Amino acid sequence: MASAEPATVEFQSRTTVEDISSEPEAGQSIGHQGKSYTTIKEGLAYILVPDGTPTSTDPKLSKEEAQKQQVFYNPIQQFNRDLSVLAIKTFGNDLVLRRQQKHEQQLKKANRKKRKLQVEAHADGQAGDQELDDANYTNSKRRRTENGHAQATVEGQEQSAVEKDIVPSSTHVENGAESHPSQEQPKWKPHFTILDALSATGLRALRYAQEIPSSTAITANDLSQKATESIALNVKHNKLEDKITTNTGNAIAHMYSFVDKKGYDVIDLDPYGTACPFLDAAIQAVNDEGLLCVTCTDSAIFASHGYLEKTYSQYGGLPLKGEPCHEGGLRLLLHAIASSAARYGMAVEPLLSLSIDYYIRVFVRVRKSATDVKMLAGKTMIVYHCQNGCGSWSTQFLARNKPRENRDGTSSYKHSFAQGPSANEFCTHCGYKTHLSGPMYGGPLHNVDFIERILAQLNEVDRETYPTMGRIEGMLHTAREEITFGAKAEVAAKSQESKQLDPLIPKADPAEIDHHPFFFIPSSVSKVVHCSAPSLAAVRGALRHAGFKVTMSHCKPGTIRTTAPWTAIWHIMLEWVRQKAPLKNRLKKQSAGYAIMSKGSAHQLAKDDKEGSEITTTSVEEAAASASEATLSQAQGGQAASTEAEPELGPPSYMGTNFEVNFDEELGKDHDRGKYVRYQLAPRENWGPMSRAK
Repeated sequence: MASAEPATVEFQSRTTVEDISSEPEAGQSIGHQGKSYTTIKEGLAYILVPDGTPTSTDPKLSKEEAQKQQVFYNPIQQFNRDLSVLAIKTFGNDLVLRRQQKHEQQLKKANRKKRKLQVEAHADGQAGDQELDDANYTNSKRRRTENGHAQATVEGQEQSAVEKDIVPSSTHVENGAESHPSQEQPKWKPHFTILDALSATGLRALRYAQEIPSSTAITANDLSQKATESIALNVKHNKLEDKITTNTGNAIAHMYSFVDKKGYDVIDLDPYGTACPFLDAAIQAVNDEGLLCVTCTDSAIFASHGYLEKTYSQYGGLPLKGEPCHEGGLRLLLHAIASSAARYGMAVEPLLSLSIDYYIRVFVRVRKSATDVKMLAGKTMIVYHCQNGCGSWSTQFLARNKPRENRDGTSSYKHSFAQGPSANEFCTHCGYKTHLSGPMYGGPLHNVDFIERILAQLNEVDRETYPTMGRIEGMLHTAREEITFGAKAEVAAKSQESKQLDPLIPKADPAEIDHHPFFFIPSSVSKVVHCSAPSLAAVRGALRHAGFKVTMSHCKPGTIRTTAPWTAIWHIMLEWVRQKAPLKNRLKKQSAGYAIMSKGSAHQLAKDDKEGSEITTTSVEEAAASASEATLSQAQGGQAASTEAEPELGPPSYMGTNFEVNFDEELGKDHDRGKYVRYQLAPRENWGPMSRAK
């Protein structure tokens, strides 16, 4: 991470303080019950580290020093914690406002009901008085006259009562004086509860309590008794006993204890490794319209093909091999969360899903909605991936969500089986075998409105409190462009100018799917055909000139996400070879690049022949014959010993790629994207989660 993220400077001098209840400061030396501690500050929270514990606040620590350091405090994860605070704060603003509006509606409804009952009571009283007058009507004139005076008095009292009832409900009269309940009773505040399920030192819980004003109660849970004692000590040092509760116990058992009970509005799962064992319990403990924040650090499982049986047992799907493997890991995790929630009639909406350094982090809104749950099959996909050949892929959704209009004019969805398969057994482009990945989540990874509200918050935060703010801003801008292909750039610019957005986060379309879920890297596809790699601007310009949308992925630098199909991508690469970078060496007949070049040459020759151009390199017949010979020899097993690939018989032609390719680098550049820290390089070797705590 070449560092836009300024390293926290090591403290040089210490202030010795004997009382733990004193005002916390960074670099203090605290003595408590015969033990000495040093205070480390992150955000607005302070944690006490026992003296002698090898802990540093410098993310650029050398490899040797990092191996000595324990995981008591990990500066590498500060970006995760800063982002989590801002994301939960944004979500909390939305949830609190919704509850305030609901509370006001309930108050108005109660007041209307109360006034209706009072009016009915007055009407009953008037009817009783009228009956009494009728019974006494036969009495003497003197008594009728007296009753008339009495009735006038009653009517005056009733008129006074009606006038009192019109007085707003915020005031009432006691002992002849007007009083205001708002002055006597505390103002109603919506509850906003957070669970830090695997708390360790309690740093996350401390920061949530200090930096999220809407939070009302936070539980810091850990299985270790020593850990919860340390958390309690940190809570006392930060003077947050009234807001944070510590709990010693198994996180899964604690969350399952909230079945059929009021749970938490936010649950943060940040384990060492995978979070999958905690997902089902977390779904049981999160409230309707709540938020799940989930981290998984086992990238060797979710982003690698070396342990695919382990990936399936944890995430319920097979990993994606190749460059987009980390985005495949994000979709596997979202699939695991969505399938766990669907069993209980709850639907998930990804608000933000990021691949960061060595881990993935997702923020998912969970709501009870039987209608939205029905959309899940239509948003779940498997991937046909040519991992041993050209690296292309195609997707197959398990079901279809087809919109329709009802007779009464309302809209709904019809759910049906998807037609399949959507891909051949062999790759359409190079003839190599395709392999299956998934099932995985096939919907959008982010909610654009949620991202914009976090970005709006960055205009107000202090850079000293959030030293990773530059990287947060850059990654969020990249994530927003990734999901919109730049379509909301103007709207976002206006919102940043006004610096104010409605706190309510609009709900995304529950049936929306991502038709272009993964990225490619030009240098990787260049290796397939053994040519020099084009620049990013050249490829982006060619795609845009052809009418396709182009952006980049937040997962990795040098990536391209596009609406173009793989046939168009290979057509552009073949034109790159023809126009800019001719091949210097002949391709092997068994290679994927040879099959692609042969088919592309035959297609290009046929096109040029129609236009009357002369081609001196080879003929259509020679290109087709050489391609057929290669695919036939491999299909007969002649190369089975040297490669796993088995191309299909006969080269399919490239259809729909007769567009002109113009490598316009100026068109491929985005001059209005701003200067942000979109990607960072690791500041040292073996940048990772450190050793497991012992």
